[in-house]
Amino acid sequence: MEARHLRYALALAEHGHFGRAAQALGIAQPPLSKQIGDLEREVGARLFDRTSRGVFATAAGEAFLARARRALVEMTAATVDAGRAARGETGRLRLGFVASALLEPLPDLLGRFGREQPGVRLELHETASSRGATALIAGELDVAITLGPPRGAGAERLVSVPIGHDHMVAVVSTAHPYAGRRTVSVDQLRRQQLIVAGAVDEPAVAAGLRTLLGADLSPLGDATVARDVHTIIGLAACGLGVGLGPSRMRAAPRPGTWFCEVTPRTPLPDLVLSFAAQDDSPALGVFLDTVRKNCPAVGAALDQRLAPR
Repeated sequence: MEARHLRYALALAEHGHFGRAAQALGIAQPPLSKQIGDLEREVGARLFDRTSRGVFATAAGEAFLARARRALVEMTAATVDAGRAARGETGRLRLGFVASALLEPLPDLLGRFGREQPGVRLELHETASSRGATALIAGELDVAITLGPPRGAGAERLVSVPIGHDHMVAVVSTAHPYAGRRTVSVDQLRRQQLIVAGAVDEPAVAAGLRTLLGADLSPLGDATVARDVHTIIGLAACGLGVGLGPSRMRAAPRPGTWFCEVTPRTPLPDLVLSFAAQDDSPALGVFLDTVRKNCPAVGAALDQRLAPR
């Protein structure tokens, strides 16, 4: 039984006449009569009474037609849904990200993606870089945004592109002596209570701090350890010390705080977007298209990386 058999039966029931039904279907009457006969033999019941007054559905025919209508509606919906899924308009995208990505560029990127692809279900997971990379390699995430590219076994199967460059800045309360300064030196920082991100969660940032401080790491021994950049800013606003973190912290200004450049300038790991090289899911494809539109420079790097595939 094929979809055309259902359409033939429904057309015959609607027009009540083989000739008119055949004309509406755009076929000759004899083939229609044969197809209806074949359908009845397959079903094992007479679906239509042929009379001099016209063609009428039997009780078996009425039961069959009710299901046939629903089946055709479902088949049409299935075709539409398949097309939407193939175009990446539906489906699921699992995105892992470090907290600082919520400062830049995720707000604009996810906002645009949500507006343009409302049918794609976003599953968002805040995670440290190392855990996000591990989950991506294990297939538990579709996209990961980490500090620095993923490393270790399986990382060679990923496509990774930088989506943000960063360096160290300091944040203090407006009541702090450093408020109003454009820069603060490493020697000045050594004399302050520091607020830093946890080394376990973001070892790359901790490495940047060690590079900045050089041989004397004693300020880190007494530092207040914060969970993320938002906590660093909050604690600094409370006057509890000098917060150190990525320059994208400036995207989250808070009343009562002041940002200073740190000298010497200390680069921090790039914010990196990664995904499996062999992942050809439509939902990922439309997400990467959104990245291209929202971040043209990133899009160019992305296309260059994908060209050999």
